[in-house]
Amino acid sequence: MKLLGSLASPYVRKVRVVLAEKKLDYEFVLENVWSPDTTIGLSNPLGKVPCLIMEDGGAMFDSRVIVEYLDTMSPVGKLIPTQGRGRASIKCWEALADGVLDAGIAVRLEMTQRPENERSPAWMARQMTKVKNGVQAMSVGLGDAPFCTGAKMTLADVAVGCTLGWLAFRFPELTWRDDYANLARLFDKLSERKSFIDTVPVA
Repeated sequence: MKLLGSLASPYVRKVRVVLAEKKLDYEFVLENVWSPDTTIGLSNPLGKVPCLIMEDGGAMFDSRVIVEYLDTMSPVGKLIPTQGRGRASIKCWEALADGVLDAGIAVRLEMTQRPENERSPAWMARQMTKVKNGVQAMSVGLGDAPFCTGAKMTLADVAVGCTLGWLAFRFPELTWRDDYANLARLFDKLSERKSFIDTVPVA
């Protein structure tokens, strides 16, 4: 398998962490979707990463689809229950984490891809409200538990960890560590795992 992605994308990081936790072999191919000579459109018509190229040449995209597929490929480190309320809960956590990222990335793109005189402060503020509300909801959902959905790490924790890591990377001025000690503890615990150490985002 080949994974097309960037070192800064939190969605790509989520897939890389799952690949590491599942102990699956793959080739990581760097792809800059903003480059004028990018070829990502040949594999993903939406022009986004991550994109997983499988052994038969077929392409799979969207991080949520990819990680669900990867979890079926090996019994090692099962991250998503096969059915029931537990599965739905983990997928809801992932949707929350990805929603925070969607809003945060929208703000970053507004700041980096538009001229200053064309930016909308009101729109950016609206997106940042989503980020802050989402992080608060993560903290409330986690409570005093060791992990998001129980006593062991699941995809919920991978998704939350990648989201918090990206916020620390791109929005260091946010005070989520001070505001939510339980999220800081979870993030620090996840950051000790090799899968997270090896995928720390870089520009």
